Amino acid sequence: MTVKYHQNGIWIEKTNDTDYRIGLSEKGQDDVGEVMFAEVSENNGNLNKGDAIINVEGAKAVTELTLPFAAKVIEKHTELEDEPDLLNKEDRDKNWILAVTDIAPGVWETLDTELVFDKEDDTEER
Repeated sequence: MTVKYHQNGIWIEKTNDTDYRIGLSEKGQDDVGEVMFAEVSENNGNLNKGDAIINVEGAKAVTELTLPFAAKVIEKHTELEDEPDLLNKEDRDKNWILAVTDIAPGVWETLDTELVFDKEDDTEER
């Protein structure tokens, strides 16, 4: 399974030809600090680019992570609301947020193949 990253602090894992899992990357963990509260989006259907996928409260920040592309939600990691510390884990089987499908062709190629903490001169909108 291939993993790519987005500058907003999420990782995206391609689980098969049509499905993906999204979680909090090391950059996201670093930006937020130790997560103490999480609220996963209640949207069970289609999400648009820019829609919130999770609200998190951490030691460093309170933030809303958004989806950098449109997709259809097929599963939510509901345990995160009772166990937000799962987002502090490095294991993607523990810190995933959503499973999605129906991502537009070509989106996968626009994502970063390496985790980037500070991207300078990133004027390209994704």
